[in-house]
Parts: sequence; structure tokens; C-alpha cells
Amino acid sequence: MNHGYAYVEQLSARAAGLTTLEYLTRFYKHSSPLEWAERLAKAEVLLEGVTASGSELLKMGQMLVWNREPWSEPDAPSSFEVLFEDELLLAVDKPSGLPTLPGGGFLDHTLLSLVRTQYPEASPLHRLGRATSGLVLFARTGAAASSLSQSWRDHEVTKQYRALSSGVAAQGEYDITAPIGPVNHPRLGSVHAFSASGKASHSIARTLERRTRSTLLEVDLLSGRPHQIRIHLAYIGHPLEGDPLYAAGGLPFSELPGLPGDAGYLLHAHRLAFKHPSSGQILRLEAPLPLALELSESSSAPP
Repeated sequence: MNHGYAYVEQLSARAAGLTTLEYLTRFYKHSSPLEWAERLAKAEVLLEGVTASGSELLKMGQMLVWNREPWSEPDAPSSFEVLFEDELLLAVDKPSGLPTLPGGGFLDHTLLSLVRTQYPEASPLHRLGRATSGLVLFARTGAAASSLSQSWRDHEVTKQYRALSSGVAAQGEYDITAPIGPVNHPRLGSVHAFSASGKASHSIARTLERRTRSTLLEVDLLSGRPHQIRIHLAYIGHPLEGDPLYAAGGLPFSELPGLPGDAGYLLHAHRLAFKHPSSGQILRLEAPLPLALELSESSSAPP
């Protein structure tokens, strides 16, 4: 059991005129109306520091707090490897199955929680999906975080991934610019996927090895949309092997073969290069590859 968590929200205009119970039920559908009513009855929800009954009318700007009781989290890996460390930065190798940040039932079983037991000042500069392994970069000072965040916005950070996709790729290289945005889903409500009205996105995928029913790819991530590599590889007809969410074409399965957060696919943040915030020198970092993403001795490479 963890120690519970206080979810704090300053209400926006969307809450105005709704009761507390109506608001929680409408916008936090991970729980049923009955579950929210039970939490209100147990005095878990506070409005402006006072126990909420559920019937009060909400106003924009009010502070709403749900004091979630301690819960048992799903199992996850409990270790990480340090790849680089100095007084400003920390780079670690995240194992597959470990969430980067709290969410989806995870609080203590996260990379952030594990890292902060040793480096309490560390703040992640980006995140990887739970099933994605590899490099995650942390800043250890506010100045380093500000400098590197600006480098990210200016596209001065280069990111390269290794992936195993289903199907045998016909091309040696794919320049993928499919836009990404939220799309409706009958079960999930909304999920990021290929969308003609979505935001511009850019990836370059290179064929490293053709296997019997799959392809080992190297992917340069040139923008940073949610689930970008998974969506882009699915868009070109080669979704990640074992991906429970995205089908060929870059849209989610209408009937999901598994839970969206399930692992089972191989995607690894392999290389990261950026300008060090103090020295100005280019720092190139690399996370060791999982065995299944290494080139075999006899490979079928491009063209």
C-alpha cells in the first residue's frame, strides 16, 4: 500500500454551475457516479478546504481536492541504471514496465519516485511511455531545467529510438509526416492517433534488419507528439509488434486486443544528444539495447 495522494485542482470555467458530484462524474469518468458519491460521503473531497457534500454549486477559481485513500499499486520494476551524472544533469536507463510519472494507478511505483529516493532534486525533462525503455534525462537544478527545456523547444535535442515493427518493410527509409491529434474511440473516449486535423509531426524510420515477420527499425523523432512513434509506424503499415492500441493506418483498434497500457511491444529510447547547459559541449548519451533489438549476425538490410 502507498500513502495515498491528494489530487488538487483549481476549477476552470467548465465547472461553473455544476454541483460537485456532477462535476466529478462528468469529467473524471475513471470512476462511476456511485463511487464518487461514496467518496463524498466518506469526506474524501474538499472544496475550499471544507468537506464537500456533493450538492454545492461550483464556481470558477475554487480549489477542489480529492484525498485518495492508500491503495495497492500494480507491480512494476523497482530499479534503474544511471548512464550519466554531474552536478546539473542525470540520465538514467528506464526499464520497460515502469511508468515515468504518476498516473493510471501508479504513484510510488514510478521512475520519478525511484530516482528521487537518491536524487531528491531531480526533475524529468521528458517522459517515456510505460512500456518504452531507455534514456530519460533529468535536470538537477532549476537553471539546467530552464536551459534544456528551451533547447527542446528549439529542436536542438536529437532523439533516436530502436523499434520492432510487425511485417517486413519494403523500403529502406520512411519519411513520415502524418499529423497527430485526438480522435474519438468507443471505449477510450478520446485517444491520440493519426488525424488529418491534428498537429504537424515528423519522424524518419530506417530499416536496419528484415526478419521473418517483422522489421527492426531505427527512428529519429523530429517532433514530440504523444505516442508519435507508435502512431507513425502504424500509419505506414508497420505497427509495433504486440502494440495493444494502434492498428495499421495509425488509428486505434475499434475492439482493443488488450488494455491500452499493456506492454508487449519493443520500443527503446536509444540515443540522446544535446548541448550541455554549462559547458556548451554536445553531450551524446546512449542506453544499452535490449537483446531483441540488437542486430542479428545475419541480417537483411536495405535497400
